[in-house]
Amino acid sequence: MATGPDRKLLRALSGEALSPPPAWVMRQAGRYLPEYRATRAEAGSFLDLCYSPDFAVEVTLQPIRRFGFDGAILFSDILVVPHALGQDVRFVEGEGPRLDALTGRAAFDRLREAGDPAIFTHLAPVFETVGRLRAELPPETTLLGFCGAPWTVASYMIGGRGTPDLAPARALAEADTALVDALIDRLVTVQTEYLVRQFEAGADAVQIFESHAGVLPAARPPTAGTVEPVGDVAESALPGGSEDALTRWSLKPIARMVAGVRARVPGAKIIVFARGSGLDGHARVIPETGADAVGVDWAVDLKALRARLPARTVTQGNLHPETLIAGGDALDAAVDAVRAATAGLPHVFNLGHGITPQTPVAHVERMLARLRG
Repeated sequence: MATGPDRKLLRALSGEALSPPPAWVMRQAGRYLPEYRATRAEAGSFLDLCYSPDFAVEVTLQPIRRFGFDGAILFSDILVVPHALGQDVRFVEGEGPRLDALTGRAAFDRLREAGDPAIFTHLAPVFETVGRLRAELPPETTLLGFCGAPWTVASYMIGGRGTPDLAPARALAEADTALVDALIDRLVTVQTEYLVRQFEAGADAVQIFESHAGVLPAARPPTAGTVEPVGDVAESALPGGSEDALTRWSLKPIARMVAGVRARVPGAKIIVFARGSGLDGHARVIPETGADAVGVDWAVDLKALRARLPARTVTQGNLHPETLIAGGDALDAAVDAVRAATAGLPHVFNLGHGITPQTPVAHVERMLARLRG
């Protein structure tokens, strides 16, 4: 009887404990690779790199050719979705993304409606890239698609850029809850369809990046007036009734996306990475969203988290990116610690955040040799 390719990462996402665990790295196609820098220079702007299937396929394949990761993640950006919705998005060299801030109802009304076919015409190059990648990747390599979580994407849309405490998004959530709800709803609808189309194009699994979970209190809101402000907005000011802010603005919208994807793609494998949500927040990701795996950031004690989760729960991460930069014995020890914390349990080896541009290529090679040795 014929069998399909042995995609170890997909097996791990299905709850299988593998030794060594499969590995990939967030931002693995990036500035730490000289071949990426050369392709980036040829492409021109960052968005040109994202929207050109020729370039996007090439940079996605580069770390697979060099390291043989078990997973390849589509090269794109979470902000192509607000761009497709009609918001101006640009990337400033050395500064990062800039958007025309969505500060009120008039700016929201200028966005495309969720059913506007122009959204997915705009995103068609992404789906072409996914299809070409599935054809060109080694058959054993799992292809990962992705998008940003609604709260994270909304926070960029509202603030016009990333801010340390997301004060603009939190302030608008207090001042005009209905508007932020409407924005989240539109992002849930559009991004559910976006992920479905990635699966249809050839993705094996997807990851939802909640990069800004850390500003959402993961506790029931206290009595008004009993907390100190964070930025310009007190934690208790984030509306949610009896729900805490993490559930209200992050986990519930993600759960709607997961359910929506699975209604169209039964059995779809979905990872949720709720960066900065702490031990309690990480422990809540799978039960509250229905995801298959929880991405674990570097600040969480992986062994303590595993002790709180059912044995068949799939985890991913949480090696510190700075440990990878340091290399040497510290890196060896950290790789061993991740393996020890997840021995006999389903786990995907990864960092606890994206790989940084200053990471030596030789250290990535050493990390994988230690993992697989």
